[in-house]
Amino acid sequence: MTTREDIDAATEGRTVAGEFLRTLDARRDAPALRWLEGEDWQSLTFGDVADRAATAAAGLASLGVGKGDRVVLMMRNIPAFHWLDLAVLFLGATPVSIYNSSAPDQVQYLVSHCSAKVAIVENEGFLEKFLPVRDQLPALESIVVLDPPAELPDGVFAGTVLSEAEPIDLAEAVSNGDPDDLATVIYTSGTTGNPKGVMISNRNVVWTFESALGSYGWTRDEMAGKRVVSYLPMAHIAERMVSHYGLVGGGLEVACCPDPSLLTTYLGPVKPNIVFGVPRVWEKVYAGLNAMIQGDPENAKKFDAAVEEAAELREKVTWETATDEEAARLEELDAEHFALVRSLLGLDEVEMAVTGAAPIPAQMITWFRAIGLPLAEVYGMSENTGPMTFERFKVKPGTVGRKIPGTELKIAEDGEVCCRGGHVFEGYLNDPEKTAETLDEEGWLHSGDIGELDEDGYLRIVDRKKELIITAGGKNISPANLEAKLKMIPIVGQAAAIGDGRPFVSALVALDPEVAPVWATNQGIEFSDLEDLATKQEVIDEINSGLEEVMAEFNNAERVKKVCIVGEEWLPDSDVLTPTSKLKRRGITARYQDQIESLYT
Repeated sequence: MTTREDIDAATEGRTVAGEFLRTLDARRDAPALRWLEGEDWQSLTFGDVADRAATAAAGLASLGVGKGDRVVLMMRNIPAFHWLDLAVLFLGATPVSIYNSSAPDQVQYLVSHCSAKVAIVENEGFLEKFLPVRDQLPALESIVVLDPPAELPDGVFAGTVLSEAEPIDLAEAVSNGDPDDLATVIYTSGTTGNPKGVMISNRNVVWTFESALGSYGWTRDEMAGKRVVSYLPMAHIAERMVSHYGLVGGGLEVACCPDPSLLTTYLGPVKPNIVFGVPRVWEKVYAGLNAMIQGDPENAKKFDAAVEEAAELREKVTWETATDEEAARLEELDAEHFALVRSLLGLDEVEMAVTGAAPIPAQMITWFRAIGLPLAEVYGMSENTGPMTFERFKVKPGTVGRKIPGTELKIAEDGEVCCRGGHVFEGYLNDPEKTAETLDEEGWLHSGDIGELDEDGYLRIVDRKKELIITAGGKNISPANLEAKLKMIPIVGQAAAIGDGRPFVSALVALDPEVAPVWATNQGIEFSDLEDLATKQEVIDEINSGLEEVMAEFNNAERVKKVCIVGEEWLPDSDVLTPTSKLKRRGITARYQDQIESLYT
């Protein structure tokens, strides 16, 4: 395996902007970006992206942006993001993406905290989030609106300022940036308190990408031209690493999907080779597929039997213990039951499927792998530029893989997962105290997660140090493990375990909006909507029956004893979920305070 020293040497002196020029030399005329305008697909080559980055950099320079400055980006996953982010880097400045859902007070905090000199927003809707707090942003000199309204206030410029300037020479401008310069600042999603600004240097990005190539099993040339859909927020490290830096350093062809809810409509035309999804994305694909299949009970029975048989065979093939007959049988099952399903989903050309950013039930990974989608779990955090562990090929469902090349990984005395390597961040912006709590003097990053390493070096995440439920009886319980099991009840889409300071553990479970109605119709249950369905005795009985089954492996003190059924879907970027669908436990407790109390009355 490649050592840290190997990667250190290979990436010495390199920057993100420099990586783009390297890709440009090899792939100038190759497609880089695709997007939909109405019903028609548009595209740009890497040469086109370079030209637009050079022009945008000149426009930003005319607004006073130079080395060390920061530029805030607030836009959906649109093509312009990619060349604008690069334009900022070619000036030696730092692009900082912020979540599109940020309210004006959050915009005020984030833009002030990073001392942004210029903000680039997509349209008038985003501009309206800045204007109410503009007088509280003394460092912000200019705002650029790519799709501007008819009238612009002072200090607000139309996007033409970035598209009509005389372009700079990128080959000369690349020297403006240094490996130690910040490539971006990632703001944590702020489930508790104000978000922290994770400082990611050029060195961090280049080092991480070099390491990731090793875990992907590809050379740069082999990765070039592979297709990916960009749909998650660029304010999240995962989307930046997969699609943006994948385009910049690996020559990926990126299809820009401006709304995550449109992902399924993009998969068919794009036929991606790489798919990254937070667990909720995979859960919805799983639920939608099963809802469709369960519509024909006889076919569903055959499909489920095929999945069960294929799962065992896939495991043997993965670990190279399958006989020729077993391998042939797996191919037969795939051709008969699964290939068409993957094709209908637009996932028939996927070579690497990844889940991360939150826990996912091990059974779900097994299920996807059984139907021929090579799903594997990545583990990491913004503070280590994304990936810490990942195993693409020899997957052990229930683990998050092995350390990526060049990473040092250890389990501290208290069980905390720690890592060290060139991907570890530079610290939290303007917060040395929090930095010292997370990054020790020897360079070890403390993840805040409790984990175990098996004999093969696979990491299993057991608990989250700061999210443990401590019952009234003093029992420490991991809510994530319970929630993963609850989501395996077929009609349950989402779950939140409750029990801190309580006599026993309970949970809120949200009905799956796709599976539950189909199940209810097949059962002959009449209902008006999801909220009405949640009150039906048949639904309550079904979930309580499933509860007994999924809690069987937990001891009496750990298992969920009672549930409250919720007839609404929890949406990302709300009071109950972060933009990447992590639970906001305080928000859930506040929204469902009465229902929670009723569980203990």
